[in-house]
Amino acid sequence: MARPTAAQLDATAVDNFREYLKIASVHPNIDYGDCEKFLKKCANSLELPITVYYMSGGSTCKNPIIVITWIGTDSSLPSICLNSHMDVVPVFPEYWTHDPFGAEMDDKGNIYARGSQDMKCVGIQYLEAIRRMKLNGQKLKRTIHITFVPEEEVGGINGMRDFVKTNDFKNLNIGFTLDEGVTSPTNNYYLFHGERSIWQIEVHCPGNAGHASLLLDNTPGEKLRVIIDKFMDFRAEQKAKLSNPNKQIGDVTSVNLTQIAGGVQNNVIPSSLFVVFDIRIDTNTDHKTFEDMLNKWCEEAGEGIYIKFIQKEKFVEVTKLDETNPFWLAMKKSCDKQNINLEIGIFPGGTDSRFIRDLGIPAIGFSPINNTKILLHDHDEYLNKDVFLRGIEIYMDIIASVASV
Repeated sequence: MARPTAAQLDATAVDNFREYLKIASVHPNIDYGDCEKFLKKCANSLELPITVYYMSGGSTCKNPIIVITWIGTDSSLPSICLNSHMDVVPVFPEYWTHDPFGAEMDDKGNIYARGSQDMKCVGIQYLEAIRRMKLNGQKLKRTIHITFVPEEEVGGINGMRDFVKTNDFKNLNIGFTLDEGVTSPTNNYYLFHGERSIWQIEVHCPGNAGHASLLLDNTPGEKLRVIIDKFMDFRAEQKAKLSNPNKQIGDVTSVNLTQIAGGVQNNVIPSSLFVVFDIRIDTNTDHKTFEDMLNKWCEEAGEGIYIKFIQKEKFVEVTKLDETNPFWLAMKKSCDKQNINLEIGIFPGGTDSRFIRDLGIPAIGFSPINNTKILLHDHDEYLNKDVFLRGIEIYMDIIASVASV
């Protein structure tokens, strides 16, 4: 059979991308069955083996971990993991100008769909890069595992968070991981080597209840006001740091008030109120010192105030970007060769990379998307086909470089 032309390879890549985007693997209550069928078809077209692991249950479980493998010439070496997630966040169709799962392409080549940036593009770019490398007759020293995981958008539960604890993951013998980054609106590309720790807390403010016509002492509302002031003053301090042009959001601790709850009736002072804060702790902040500060605020705000943790992630070391990390050196060399200017930082949100790094495995977040408006989780999410295709070329060189370490 004749080798496909460049135009045919581009068409195949775009068709596969759009087909994947049409699968509505959207929260809540996702059925990943269509993703599994699609990826099995992709693996078959690449003549690569595919393995499916099912989290928290048997073969009927709806949370598959899908691994497509390209065996290297020295399978004794630790492998390379190319990770992406299959799930996408909910949509509000009334705010979209295109069907969120139609993968419609306009006359500019913009492909509109939920997941076009976050992050079905990356999963297909991995596969299409490998398709071209195989057609070129390339052989890689290290084995490549392309992993497609569920539930990343809801914290990795029954996804990568739990998979890394299994013998199946251990047997993959992973030595380095690439995962998602963020779309860049400039000509540069973002690269991330660490993530802030996610803490989500309820601060409960109990106090004297009574008739709302009275001015009682020690009321929940008085305490709540002090607590909110302390958290929001700290937030303002962190936000002010971003006036430094060398600082990015990932370099500071973010605090956001997300819920206030309590009370029983308009004319009744409640016995308790609580407020919820979402906190992302920067990688240079000591967790014990930070928690001590929160507890001190509670003591200062009044009697009986306490914190309940909804989520409390431990500190995870960032991936080193120096001579001790040969995979980084290989990736940087590849990017330099391709004239890719990197903006390096700490990821502002949370990705599956944090579970990999927690095992001591170096992981880098990188999505080869530039000159594109950031629309992750936003309405009318899109990716231009030319930017998508350029990303495949970028990955071809990066994958070859890190797999040759």
